[in-house]
Amino acid sequence: MKKGVSVIIFAVMLLCGMTSRAQYNKEYFFWMGRQFMMKNDYHEAIRTLNVLLRFDEDAYEGYFLRGIAKYNLNDLLGADDDFSIAIRKNPVFTTAYTYRAITRSRLGNYDDALNDFKEAIDLRPDLPSPYYSRGVTRLLNQQFREAIEDFDKFINQERKVADAYINRGVCYLYLKDTVRAYENFDTAIRTNRENPDSYNRRGQLYMQQKRYADAEKDFDMAIKCDSNYLLSYFNRALVYSDTNRPMQSLADFDKVIDLDSTNSLTYFNRAILRSNIGDYNRALEDYDKVATYSPNNVLVYYNRAILYTRLGEIEKAVNDYSKAIELYPDFANAYLNRSYLRYALHDPKGGKRDKDIAERKIAEYKSRLNDSTYSIYADTTRRFDRLLSFDSKFSGNNFERIAAKSSGGDNLTLIPLFKFTLMYPDTSATVTASTRYHAQRATDFASSFENPYLILSNDESNLPPDSLVMIDRRSAERINRDDATWKELFERGISQSLIKQYTGAVATFSAAIEKNPSNPFLYLNRSTTRAEMIDFISSIDNAYQRIAIDSDPANRLNNNTARTYNYDEAISDLNKAIKLYPDFAVSYYNRANLLALSGQLPEAFEDYSKALSLNPYFAEAYYNRGLIQIFMKDTRKGCLDISKAGELGITQAYDVLKQYSSHD
Repeated sequence: MKKGVSVIIFAVMLLCGMTSRAQYNKEYFFWMGRQFMMKNDYHEAIRTLNVLLRFDEDAYEGYFLRGIAKYNLNDLLGADDDFSIAIRKNPVFTTAYTYRAITRSRLGNYDDALNDFKEAIDLRPDLPSPYYSRGVTRLLNQQFREAIEDFDKFINQERKVADAYINRGVCYLYLKDTVRAYENFDTAIRTNRENPDSYNRRGQLYMQQKRYADAEKDFDMAIKCDSNYLLSYFNRALVYSDTNRPMQSLADFDKVIDLDSTNSLTYFNRAILRSNIGDYNRALEDYDKVATYSPNNVLVYYNRAILYTRLGEIEKAVNDYSKAIELYPDFANAYLNRSYLRYALHDPKGGKRDKDIAERKIAEYKSRLNDSTYSIYADTTRRFDRLLSFDSKFSGNNFERIAAKSSGGDNLTLIPLFKFTLMYPDTSATVTASTRYHAQRATDFASSFENPYLILSNDESNLPPDSLVMIDRRSAERINRDDATWKELFERGISQSLIKQYTGAVATFSAAIEKNPSNPFLYLNRSTTRAEMIDFISSIDNAYQRIAIDSDPANRLNNNTARTYNYDEAISDLNKAIKLYPDFAVSYYNRANLLALSGQLPEAFEDYSKALSLNPYFAEAYYNRGLIQIFMKDTRKGCLDISKAGELGITQAYDVLKQYSSHD
């Protein structure tokens, strides 16, 4: 702070000086700005350069330097603005094009980044660095062959940069050319024997090929290069585990936790290893840690229940299976295991009930084995205690995927789907929904049930879980006869979905649709239930998402293939609902969400816009459309939409605006 005050005072003195000293003053502030940046004092650099730019608005190099300072402070939008000003003032400023391209690449704005790289390369085709940076951008944009061409051009001029060989090797790995991938990782190591990334990349390739001795040597070397790089210890722990050396594996996991004490994935793996060697009490400690950091992950409770069973703590095991079932009531394995334990606790009635439920769910899954989404639960012998690679971590809600993928992990989430649900009628959310989103046909539909709890909302139900279970039980009793009406089936489908019995809920909604195929709201709820089911199943089956720890963005790509989930059936239901009721804004909003989650962002934008044309006060549609535009890198229009959402009552809009609106 003292430095900043002295710089500003000195600036005022200089600005009041003689005109003949003006050129010297500008050079001084430019020089001071560079000095602060060389010391990594970016805040002071920006303050100093601000003085320069007030003194000389045409000092394009000042904008360029300030852009670099902002970039290093992760103010990427501010950096983009400064580089753009520098380019406007000097249209042949090659380096500014390159740095703006790198900034836009970090923002995920690959098309504009590639255009900037083209400008830089057209201006100076002899410079190697733009080829490297464009290669990284193309790698991130999954243009692997084009990226290889750029790395080739860079390497032709600069043969001693290991990262170029690493990234080119990653491209070949994506193209399934493991021979060339290996050659590039090998060359990277020969080029720089002190770079741990080179050894880690080659070691991971060896691990995939089960060449464990070679992999271990590479991870040993990576640790020698950097003893604080936790990825090396984690990978070596996996090698030790795969080669039946649990104690060495545990030691490496211990080191990872020393370096990162909140790493759930490492606690999870260490718990499995400790269980395997009989160190049950310490394994329980690790599972407790995982439950603390990932409290909504079903597998934590499922695995801990197995451990409690081994320890003879049957009641605790039953409680954990119950927690797993509470989180996901369609988890057949958990019912089966709890059934065995209830028999052991001399509760034959509870044991038989669990066994019957499990067998019924297994039959439901097996009947749908043509859909791979369900296959994980059809096999009741499946184990969930495998060690997991570092390319994964416990996942959150599926509606977070688009934000995590597109915004660099800023944890922005789409506001979720609307559906007919059960809520206390006197909540503020109910009042808001009824005033903002009034559609007479939907209101008449809800009123026809004479159920004070039935309402259209996108909020979680605020009825207690035991009340929901009781409501579902009563609803089940009403429809256990051949003459059940479509209304009774619809209400049962709602209660089933609220207690996460998704498979049964879909079947019940389908039965209601058979009796009343022209009602759009039945398709709306079946669509939402299908989407929620896919979301939850993916959180267990594909239970883990990428952990990005590498400084080079190209290294953040996940080399592991993973099962993908699609929302085609859910979207098909919404298509039908829209055909039956084309003026209902909520159907377009819901379809936009599912299109966004499917990666179809332009189509999602169109559906949000259609929803807003039907209901100009649809705050959630403004908010989500704003996020979509930010993800598509039209940040200013996105912020305008989010501002409108805030005006209409979406309070989290202002957190987003705070993050994205500041350019200085």
